[in-house]
Amino acid sequence: MKIHLKLNGKVISATLAANKAAQEFAAILPLTITMHDLFKREKFGPLPRAISGRGTRTHAYEVGDIICWTPGPDVAIFYRQDGQTIRGAMHVIGKLDFGSEEFDVPGPLEVTIEATATTAWVDALSPTNLGTHAAGGRIS
Repeated sequence: MKIHLKLNGKVISATLAANKAAQEFAAILPLTITMHDLFKREKFGPLPRAISGRGTRTHAYEVGDIICWTPGPDVAIFYRQDGQTIRGAMHVIGKLDFGSEEFDVPGPLEVTIEATATTAWVDALSPTNLGTHAAGGRIS
């Protein structure tokens, strides 16, 4: 699933992972959050509700990873690799397609995250949503 992150007048695309935590994250979109800096490597901000954190946990990250902390209701985006191992469990829920450097700015950022129009169109055409139309009926 593709998403857009809007910040400082720019739009950055990202791809959500194929896991339960990413599905739960997608279900709360669109949202606007204020993201704060942490250790000069990531921006983090609170989600409106916690994600269950079911799935594979990791302690490693790459620049551009979008992660959620468990069990907390925070999402973070890594913009710099500092070589540190992360303590605590996190779930990678997606990856920026480009533009991680846009998060490497002092102070907080207001970020709007939403599903792309293409994603909404593709979701509308999924077999689940097509119902009887998937069997070859006409869509009017």
